[in-house]
Amino acid sequence: MESLRSQPSQTSFARWWRQVMFVPLLHSRWVTPEARQRLTDKVTEAEKGHRGEVYLVIENHLPISSAYHNDCRDRAIELFSSCRVWDTEENTGVLVYVNVCEHALEIVADRGISEHVSPTVWQAMCDKALSGLKNKNVEESLAELLDEIGQLLRQHYYLEHDPAGNELSDTVLYIK
Repeated sequence: MESLRSQPSQTSFARWWRQVMFVPLLHSRWVTPEARQRLTDKVTEAEKGHRGEVYLVIENHLPISSAYHNDCRDRAIELFSSCRVWDTEENTGVLVYVNVCEHALEIVADRGISEHVSPTVWQAMCDKALSGLKNKNVEESLAELLDEIGQLLRQHYYLEHDPAGNELSDTVLYIK
């Protein structure tokens, strides 16, 4: 698994307080069932033509119980594990984590694909998507990011016909 951070996250009362005070109705109106379906379709499309797996998680806020000690990177790694994105045959799982409250996006890539893609490439993809999120183009930015990840996986794990099918669900995981 590729981790872009060299130090553990810092404890933060401000981060915890933001999670407590977060009002989903005001900030996550864009996360409609229709938007989730369109993003699920984008995940399915991004997974065509290669042996990798793409998994998208959108979460309103960090769990209150851990927000003081853990940041979005910690949460993304936790979900990478609990959703078993690491458990693909060739270690080619990529988790995209969006935290609405923190306006954060994290990409966690398994060791198979990280052998081929440098951390600077993942960071550039993250930064580009975050720029779109900040400009209120959330769904479009995520769709574009999923396309880029799919192209990257096709570049390194091309497969014309995929007899095994998906190892993970394409459905967007939305954690309210």
